[in-house]
Amino acid sequence: MATFNKDMTINQILEINPDKIDTLLATGMHCIGCWAAQDETLEEACQVHGIDVEDVLEELNKEDDKKENK
Repeated sequence: MATFNKDMTINQILEINPDKIDTLLATGMHCIGCWAAQDETLEEACQVHGIDVEDVLEELNKEDDKKENK
């Protein structure tokens, strides 16, 4: 079951799992410290940066799936 969704803010994602910062950076989301990360949803941030939100979600949730299967 997916933990993260496109309606969460970057801050909410990092509050749940601070290790996701590496995944976000690797997918091109370099706005971790940006003031907009406080209120923008993941979907909105992806739109601003021209990144496919579904690709980011796949990466965010794929890592959780691996941990759950161990």
